[in-house]
Amino acid sequence: MILDDIRGIRKNRKRKRLGRGPGSGHGKTAGRGHKGFFSRSGAKSRIGFEGGQTPLARRIAKRGFNNNQFAAKVAIVNVAALDENFENGDTVDVEALRAKGLAGGRYDFLKILGDGELSKKLVVRAHRFSRAAEEKITARGGSAETLVNG
Repeated sequence: MILDDIRGIRKNRKRKRLGRGPGSGHGKTAGRGHKGFFSRSGAKSRIGFEGGQTPLARRIAKRGFNNNQFAAKVAIVNVAALDENFENGDTVDVEALRAKGLAGGRYDFLKILGDGELSKKLVVRAHRFSRAAEEKITARGGSAETLVNG
């Protein structure tokens, strides 16, 4: 392999020296053309600038308000997941769900939803319950205990 034969490698390419006289090929206007905004020093268009046309951000209607950054994060677990992962008579709480990998990560509240069927008697402790989930848990002889978030 001969290094001179390799094409496309421009590691040591010389930088373009602008404004160094007519003999350089980049003298006088230094590749900026004549007059206009971009021929001036410090010319840099701002984000969203569309050449004087009304920018898209100002043309579209502004509606709604999203305050999700302050909303409570709720971890959701369905009754079907409890039926699959716990045995009859088990106590289901935040630590047990975390250990089984059903409610991981950071959240403010744990909510049990009623999707699926429950065939076991469980003692479930969570911050919130849907009406359907609470009915399914109590129908099997279990209890749905609401935790107070500190």
